[in-house]
Amino acid sequence: MAREVVLMAMPEEDTNTMRALQGLEDDSPSVRLRAALAVGTTPDPGFIGKLVERCAVEPEFYVRDMLTWALTRHAASLTVPVLLEEVRSDRAQARSQALHTLSKIGGRQAWPAITPALLSDADDEVARSAWRAAVVLVPEGEEQELAVVLAAQLGRGERATRLSLSRALISLGEVMLPTLGAATTDPDPRVRAHAIATERLWRDPDAGFEFATEEAKRVVALGEVGRQGR
Repeated sequence: MAREVVLMAMPEEDTNTMRALQGLEDDSPSVRLRAALAVGTTPDPGFIGKLVERCAVEPEFYVRDMLTWALTRHAASLTVPVLLEEVRSDRAQARSQALHTLSKIGGRQAWPAITPALLSDADDEVARSAWRAAVVLVPEGEEQELAVVLAAQLGRGERATRLSLSRALISLGEVMLPTLGAATTDPDPRVRAHAIATERLWRDPDAGFEFATEEAKRVVALGEVGRQGR
């Protein structure tokens, strides 16, 4: 009741702001989604901190995506500094979502925050977000250096992680081919298979990652048999 009285005493604009901020913490995902939509529809610098804070704990993917959209509706000069702080958070989801949002904003001023530590983060979701952000934010002329850092992660994780890395490397264009080619002869069969699959996907995007991966496994297996027969 006390909250109702406070809301009634506020100007309408402040009341709407208060309701939207409260809605971001509602138990119902649909209420949180509508609240994030409302915040993005009428952006206000006062929302930024709460949006970033909510990104770190929001359990629903589609609500997190709306939170990111709401942040992109605010001035980059206000959101980017807050997000750059967030990528250093101890909470994996906070790092991942901040990186995802930075990739959507696309400001090159965020590039220095994409560190080797983030690109090799132990959490797969954080690493995947870092890879996606890196290929969007990388300054012109530094793509080959980024390709070397990304290629060091070849062979990592399950299908979704490997596919994310392949897509990131392919997004860099031809500059990644020498690094990828070197990885096709790596001593680790997982790295070789991933590199070969990525190379095939680059040359034939319509083939699909599953087909490219199975073909790469066969190539690696035949190579192993050839070595043993010598």
